[in-house]
Amino acid sequence: MSLPTYDWSALGAAERAALLRRPRVESRAELGRAVAAIVADVRARGDQALADHTRRFDGVETRSLAVSAAEFDAAETALSAAARAAMGRAIDNVRRFHEAQRAAPLSIETSPGVRCERLELPLAAVGMYVPAGSAPLPSTAIMIAVPAAIAGCRERVLCTPPRRDGGADPAVLVAARRCGVTRVYKVGGAQAIAAMAYGTETIPKVDKICGPGNAWVTAAKLLVAQDPEGAALDLPAGPSEVLVIADDGARAAFVAADLLAQAEHDPAAQVLLVTPSRRLATDVAAEVTRQQAGLSRRAITEEALAQSRIILVPDLATAVAVSNAYAPEHLIIEVREPRALLGSVTAAGSVFLGDWSPESIGDYCSGTNHVLPTYGYARAWSGLSVHDFVRRVTVQELSAAGLRDLGPVAATLAGLEGLDAHANAVAVRLAALGPL
Repeated sequence: MSLPTYDWSALGAAERAALLRRPRVESRAELGRAVAAIVADVRARGDQALADHTRRFDGVETRSLAVSAAEFDAAETALSAAARAAMGRAIDNVRRFHEAQRAAPLSIETSPGVRCERLELPLAAVGMYVPAGSAPLPSTAIMIAVPAAIAGCRERVLCTPPRRDGGADPAVLVAARRCGVTRVYKVGGAQAIAAMAYGTETIPKVDKICGPGNAWVTAAKLLVAQDPEGAALDLPAGPSEVLVIADDGARAAFVAADLLAQAEHDPAAQVLLVTPSRRLATDVAAEVTRQQAGLSRRAITEEALAQSRIILVPDLATAVAVSNAYAPEHLIIEVREPRALLGSVTAAGSVFLGDWSPESIGDYCSGTNHVLPTYGYARAWSGLSVHDFVRRVTVQELSAAGLRDLGPVAATLAGLEGLDAHANAVAVRLAALGPL
């Protein structure tokens, strides 16, 4: 599959907007109805509905939803020593980066006798969704479980789709247990989201659900997040994506490898190269074809590349402007002075600077989180962090002197809004204090 090349300068506003449009996912209305039916069924029938939907979508007869201690032990022996060591190294880096995110308590005196504070309290129960469709993602278990543990979430529940043999992926189980998660359930898709949002006989209800997934999972997360009786979601997302900004000093082989690494995630994934170098554009297109021939997931990359492209721009400033308009999940900057462009980036989930920073490292083990906003949501949303697992509660405490000083301000403002009960709550206290 050859990547098509477009000249940004030769396009009008409508054509540029079309060029940056994401691939269309399944009909939202049709998908929404199907997901709503699954969610309602799980709420009504609990575990039996989970068994029925697992049979329908995964082709698996459910014997036990919960992963047993024996299954966890068997998973450890199924992985090689090298795999376990790599997982340990990744967990260490992710833990190190996320531990640094914990905020100190905030307490200041805004006026004499008026103290304002902000506390961070962990969520009581969080749900983690770890996909395991075309490829199991133990790295996702790490990315969610580590910050949840650092935040101090007491109950951590993980759902992951079963394999054909009815078991969970061993690497996912090892990652989960090494991150302190032992409540793992073999159920996936929209039905897993419904189970965690509302609870079943076996799966406990949680306060928030984190983790990526396909269109069905995303639709279910959005649906239950709108219900006060459901569960909040971490962030909205769509298919995975990467945008690479590269100049004529970039290595075509590196750029092509970065594009293909993201294209293999999903047939609906999208990859973009934005460059001022026509020579690099030609070389990268050829290199993509060459490297793709040896990949095991070639059928998936073919579909992803069909909706991907190379965009020629007049300069790097325009390249950054194009990237900001697109708001990619992953932004790779492979130019001679990558850090010089960083200050101009205003919308991206995670940024990778320089020739030696492949996106794969961020996916697995640099320490940053790979649960990121996609589909343009990076304009307003951030990637997963420790802050997603806490609630920030504000506190205020006034002394009598503080109320005497600040109370009239509140009473005056309440009067401007016509809220006399607000003003009265201050006035009765001022009256109790008496005159100075």
